[in-house]
Amino acid sequence: MKQFPARYLSASIPLIACLLVSAANLLAQFTNRYPKVEGYRHHIYLEGYELPLLAAGVIDPAVSPQGDRIALASRGWLWILDLKQSRARRVTRKAGVDSRPAWSPDGRRLAFVRDDGSDTRILQLDLQSGQEAVLVDSGAIDLDPAFSPAGDSLLFSSAQAGDLDIWKLDLASGQSVRLTSERGLELRPLPRPGKGGVLYLSKSRAGQDQLRLLNTEDGSHTLLRREAIASQIRPALGPEGRRVAAGWPAQLHWNLWLLDIENPPVQIQLTRNFPLPLMPTWSPDGSTIYFVEADAQQVFRLKKVPVQGGPVQQVPIASWDWGEPTGRLTIHTRLAGEGRPVAARLQVHDSNGHPLVPDSGQVRFDSQSGRNYFYSAGSVQLEAPLGEVQVVAARGLTAAPVQARLRVDGSSGQQIRLDLAPLWNPQEGGWYSGDHHFHLNYGGPYELVPDDLLPMLRGEDLDVATPQLANLHNRFQDLGWWQWRKLDSPPLIAFAQEVRSHFLGHLGLVGTSTVFWPWYWGPGYPSYDRDDRPNAEALAHARQQGGVGLYVHPVSHPAPFSEQGLSSIPVNLVADAVLGDLDALEVACLWSDEGGTSQVWHRFLNLGIAVAPTAGTDAFPNFYRSMNVGATRVYVRPEGPLNMSSYLDALRSGRSFVTSGPLLDFRVEQARPGDVVAVGSGKADWTLDVYSALPFQELEILVNDRPAWSANGLSQAGQASFEGTLRLPSGGWVAARAQGGETVWPAMDSYPFAHTAPIWIGSRGSTEPQASRQAARDLLKALQRAQARLEQAYADVSIPRLKKRFKEAQQRLESWID
Repeated sequence: MKQFPARYLSASIPLIACLLVSAANLLAQFTNRYPKVEGYRHHIYLEGYELPLLAAGVIDPAVSPQGDRIALASRGWLWILDLKQSRARRVTRKAGVDSRPAWSPDGRRLAFVRDDGSDTRILQLDLQSGQEAVLVDSGAIDLDPAFSPAGDSLLFSSAQAGDLDIWKLDLASGQSVRLTSERGLELRPLPRPGKGGVLYLSKSRAGQDQLRLLNTEDGSHTLLRREAIASQIRPALGPEGRRVAAGWPAQLHWNLWLLDIENPPVQIQLTRNFPLPLMPTWSPDGSTIYFVEADAQQVFRLKKVPVQGGPVQQVPIASWDWGEPTGRLTIHTRLAGEGRPVAARLQVHDSNGHPLVPDSGQVRFDSQSGRNYFYSAGSVQLEAPLGEVQVVAARGLTAAPVQARLRVDGSSGQQIRLDLAPLWNPQEGGWYSGDHHFHLNYGGPYELVPDDLLPMLRGEDLDVATPQLANLHNRFQDLGWWQWRKLDSPPLIAFAQEVRSHFLGHLGLVGTSTVFWPWYWGPGYPSYDRDDRPNAEALAHARQQGGVGLYVHPVSHPAPFSEQGLSSIPVNLVADAVLGDLDALEVACLWSDEGGTSQVWHRFLNLGIAVAPTAGTDAFPNFYRSMNVGATRVYVRPEGPLNMSSYLDALRSGRSFVTSGPLLDFRVEQARPGDVVAVGSGKADWTLDVYSALPFQELEILVNDRPAWSANGLSQAGQASFEGTLRLPSGGWVAARAQGGETVWPAMDSYPFAHTAPIWIGSRGSTEPQASRQAARDLLKALQRAQARLEQAYADVSIPRLKKRFKEAQQRLESWID
C-alpha cells in the first residue's frame, strides 16, 4: 500500500481537506431503515416498538370468527392452528416476513402485513385458493389491517400522508380515505361491532400513549386510558364491542387488563406478575382471551385465560405442518487454524431469501443492513425447506464474515462448517474490548435477564460490558439487577447507570457502587422539571465512588460549530468539561455522529483537558430491531491482569481507542494512546498497524486536531502497516483516525470510524498556544448558545446553580483566549 511522507502542518493539508469533503456524504448518523415518518426524530424507537416481529414460537394470534382456528405468525410465515387437532399449518411461503393476520368476517380470507426489510405493505390471502393480492402498498409504512364487520372495507394504519394515521379502504372501489389526521402515531384500528366507532391507539411524540374511541360520524374521540410509553400495547376489542383486553406496563411487570368502554375507570386485572403478556385476542363467544409471552429461551408461547380471570394455561401445538418437505441441518462455527468451537453471529436464509431461525433463542434485525441474525454458541440446528440454504457468519470486528451454501435434501446429519479467521488478536497486545452503554430491557417484546447477554457478548467477541439502568419515562428499568455482577472471567459484566437530565445532556455513570437519584430531571420530565441541578452533581457521584462519568450520545450534527450545529451540543457539556468535571466522552455511538463528537472532543484536548474517549452502542437487546451490542466499542489497555478495576483505571486514563470497524495499533516512539512522548529534537518516529474486517476510506494522523499525514484506507478486509516521522510542536497531542466508506457486515454503525486516544506531547495535558486559543473561542461560542437555550427553557424558574457554572466556565474560557 502506498505510504505518504509524514509531515506536520505541511502542503499536504489541502489534499486532505479535499478527501474530507469527498467523504462528507458518507459520514452521518443512523436515521431510519423504513420510510421516514414525519416529525419522528428517533426512528429506531418507532421501528422497534411499532413494526412487526420475526420470532420462533407464536406471535400475532387471531381467533377465527368460528372460534375453531387461530391464525398466527411464526418464523416469518403465517400459519393456521386447528385448536381441536393442535396442528399448525403453514399458509404463506414467500421471501418477505409475514405477520399481524386479521380474519374476514366469513373466515375465508386473511389480511396481513408483509415486511421486505425496508418497507411494509398489506396483502390479502384467500385461504381456499392460496392466492395473494396486494391491498395497500403506499410506499410508506402500512400496518395493522382489520376488516369491517360487514367485510366490505378494511381499516389500517399508514404513513402515506406523513405520519401514521388511521385509514379506511373500500374493498370494492379500492379507494382509501383518512379517518385521523392528528400529529403523532395512530395505530391498531379496530371497528366496534354493532355500536359504531373505531378503537385505536394514539401515540404522541411526547411519550403519552392513549387508548381512544373514534366517532366516525364527527371525527371526535373519547380517551379511555393513558400511559407513558406503553411500547408493546396491542389492544383487542371484545366481540360485543364493549370490553377491551390490553397489556399495560407497571413498574416491574406488564399485566393483562380488561377495560369497559362504556365505563373506562372500571378496569379488571386478568394476570399478575407476568413479565410480558402481549398481543391479546378474543374468542368469538367472549369467554376466553388468548395472548403470547416469551419464555426463558425467548420462544413465544400461546396462552389463554378465562375472561372472568383464573388460571393461565398454555395452548399446546402438537405439530407444525410446513406444507412441503423439510430437513434439518447443523451449523458449526470454528476458529480458523485451531478448529475449536467459537460463538458467532449468524444470518441464514432459504432459496427464496426468507430468513431461517432456530427453534429457540432471540432473533434480531440489523436496522443498518436489513439482515436478520441470531447468535450461536458454536453449533446450532435449524429446520428448512428442501433446497439451497445460505449461511453468513460473523464475530465481532476482528474477523471478516464468511459464508457457505448447502442444499438441504432431507437426509440426516447434514452440516455446514464456517471457519472464522481473526485478522488480529487484540488481547496479545494487551487490548480488551468493551461496550459501556446499552440497555438490557427497554420496552421491547422480551423480558431478558443478565445471563441472556452472554451469547451476544461472546458472539461479538466482547470482553467487558456495562449495561446501563435507565428510565423509560417514569418507569425505572432493570433496577432489580443493579447488584448483579459477573467478574470471574471475560466477558466481565457490571451494571452502570444512564442519568437523564434530559435537557442538559444524558450522562453515563460507570463503575459506581450506588445508584444516583434522581434518574431524570429538567424541562419535559414529570415532577423534576424545575430542578436547579447541574450535571456535575451526577458526575461527582461517579468520581467519589471510583467510577467514570461521561456524556453519552453527545453530538448528532457532523459540523457542531456551525450555526446550525451549535444546538446539537448538550447544554451542560462544555461547562462540565471546561470546569474539569468530565472523565470521558462517548465518541462512538450508534445514535450520534462520531465525526461531530470528535470535533468537540478535540477542542477539549487542545485546551489540555484530558477527557478520555469511550464508546457504547446505546443498543436495546430486548428489541427485535436493533443493531448488535458492540457495534461501536472501545478497546482498553489495562496495566496487569484484566479485572474490572484495572480496566476502568485504563479507560479513565485514556489508554484506549474507539471503533465501529477498523482496529488501530498506533505508536509514537513506542508511546501508545494514553502515554506521553518526549519532545526531544522535535521529531518522532511513528508506526501504525491497521486491521479491518471491512473496507474504509482514509487514514490520518492528527496533531492538535490538524492532519499531519494521510493515506488511503483499505479497499477490502485485511491488514496494512505504515511508518514515518512527525515534526512535533512544543505541546499538545497526537492521535490516529480511520473513517469513511459504506457500512457492511460485520459493522452496523452508519460508517466505518476509529480514533485513538491522544498520545500527549511532553506531558499529559500540554497545549500548543495557537490551537488552545482557537479551541477556547469555539467552545465559548458553543457555551453562549447553550446558555441561551438554558435561559429560554427555564424562563420562569430560578436556576442560580446552573447559571453560576456557566459564568465560571465562561470566565475560564475567556482566560484561555486572553
